[in-house]
Formats: sequence, structure tokens, C-alpha cells
Amino acid sequence: MSGARPMPVRLKKLIGTFLLVALVSIYALIATIIAVGHLAQSSGWVHLAYFLFTGLLWILPAMWIIWWMEKPPRRKTG
Repeated sequence: MSGARPMPVRLKKLIGTFLLVALVSIYALIATIIAVGHLAQSSGWVHLAYFLFTGLLWILPAMWIIWWMEKPPRRKTG
């Protein structure tokens, strides 16, 4: 019985790189659209808090993608 072959490291890194670029691009676009739509009349402190929060929030999914990229391939047992 043959098991699934592990994904080559280079392919994982290529996929992860594209995922990171897509994540940052889409996230920045959405965060900016929300800011323009909801923060136009807000004070500078609200803008600072919003952009500080959203500027750090994207790190969580990026960390997961990087963890997945760096995870060693499963070893074949049996």
C-alpha cells in the first residue's frame, strides 16, 4: 500500500511565498477600505490605534504560513 508522498520543500516554499504575498496584498487592501469607509471623521488617536492594531494583526496568519513552510516533511514509516 503506497502512502502519499510528502510535498517537496522547494514547492512548499514557493506556495508559501505566493500565499504570503497574497495575504499581505489582500489584507492591506481590506484594512485600507475599512479605514476609508469608517474612520474618515475619526480623531488621530483612533487612526493610530486602528493602524497599529491592523498593522500587527496580519502577523498571525503570516506566522502560520511560515510555520507550514518550514515544517520538515513527514518521514515515511513502515
